[in-house]
Amino acid sequence: MHRDDQSANRPTGLSPTRSAEITRVIDRVTRWATEREDVVGLLLVGSCARNAARPDSDIDFVLLTTDQARYCDDSLVKELGPGELIRIRSWGPITERRYSTASGLEVEIGIGSPTWAETDPVDPGTHRVVTDGARVLHDPVGILTGLLAACRPTWH
Repeated sequence: MHRDDQSANRPTGLSPTRSAEITRVIDRVTRWATEREDVVGLLLVGSCARNAARPDSDIDFVLLTTDQARYCDDSLVKELGPGELIRIRSWGPITERRYSTASGLEVEIGIGSPTWAETDPVDPGTHRVVTDGARVLHDPVGILTGLLAACRPTWH
């Protein structure tokens, strides 16, 4: 059976349209993050990071910045256009800003300080997020690479 490259890389169960939309959003947020001096880490987490997204999955990012206050208003909407803001929720050191696109795709951007990625010790909540699926998208100072390494199981 022959499969083209696009279908081989598409998460199971997603239409080509939804898969392409997810890829566009991830690429747009990644490009945006790389242009920001205050952004010290961008992590894709959850089902999209595991390449296991379903039609009802959202896109989950963790954005680590040295200037959290900068993103407490509508600047993300103006700069990224992730959709309509539908929820703001605090999860300890991370503030979730959840958006819905015109197609209904939800985009969650969890904004926190670089301390979220501390590894001595790794916070249990952070460990859960990372071990549930994480892919580094932007890591100019290496803090996310270190966090992922610290969360890997050690075999004796």
